[in-house]
Amino acid sequence: MRPDSPTPVGAASAGASRRPSRLRRATDALLYSSTWLALAALGLTWATFLFWQTAMPWRLALMIFAATLFLYNIDSVLPYKFQQRLVLSGRKRWMLEHRRELFALALAALAVAATLFFLDGWQPLMLFLGHLAAISLLYSLPLARWRGRWRALRDLPLLKVFLIAYVWAAVTVWIPALYLGKALAAPLVVVLFARRFFFILALAFVFDIRDYTKDRLTGTLTFPGVFGVRATKLVALAALAVASLLLPWGVSAAHLLALTLPALPAAAVIWYADETRPDYYFALLADGIMLLQVLAVWLAALYWG
Repeated sequence: MRPDSPTPVGAASAGASRRPSRLRRATDALLYSSTWLALAALGLTWATFLFWQTAMPWRLALMIFAATLFLYNIDSVLPYKFQQRLVLSGRKRWMLEHRRELFALALAALAVAATLFFLDGWQPLMLFLGHLAAISLLYSLPLARWRGRWRALRDLPLLKVFLIAYVWAAVTVWIPALYLGKALAAPLVVVLFARRFFFILALAFVFDIRDYTKDRLTGTLTFPGVFGVRATKLVALAALAVASLLLPWGVSAAHLLALTLPALPAAAVIWYADETRPDYYFALLADGIMLLQVLAVWLAALYWG
């Protein structure tokens, strides 16, 4: 067929059917650009302010959203990640095809977060916030060469999930506490931090299950790789149970119910997690559990105070 020949109708229809719909493209962009994840970080921070019945300042909300967007997108475009021996999922393929856009989004988010950081006078907390940023950046950034390969913090055996849980709990509980002038060692702050830590830890195990084959190929020792997928699910459910039992005192029964109800769908997502699940299972459902927690707290605050 000559280059200028018309395309057969059947071939055109087949090509059109293979193209993602607008809704699919928009959903992919929302999930794989880490925008959905940044909204979850923003939402969990807002949930902490709701617990203390205080409005969340919009500039702080924007700073946390932008900082999360920067950290996850800069992580997703690291050059060494695309040199690994991996089976490309739809998510990874999308990221590979949109590396330039993700890098530009990361830089724009960094500019917004840095501007708000300095304008709003967070400099006295530079050391505290700096250690969270350092953990987040060095999580995937190669630090040292060991046995012929560059290693990052995530490559330390079994450490991945604990780093993730610590940073998320620190950002979504400690930052609101500091903004409101509450001591981090105060009993209620400790309970809220521990509850958020174990909640995020339970969900982080789900992503270790997703990355089971990839982590084995790259030599990263995670819970599924060491103890097996079933044992990892049981540990995740145990972490979720601990989070559900760490209930703060002095709140209404309705608020306590709102805090515990999201544990049920979270447990289902954990139990049915498998690396063969579609990308949306992890990006939409597992991350969406965090927003479900926010919705429950917001409804409790709205209707029951």
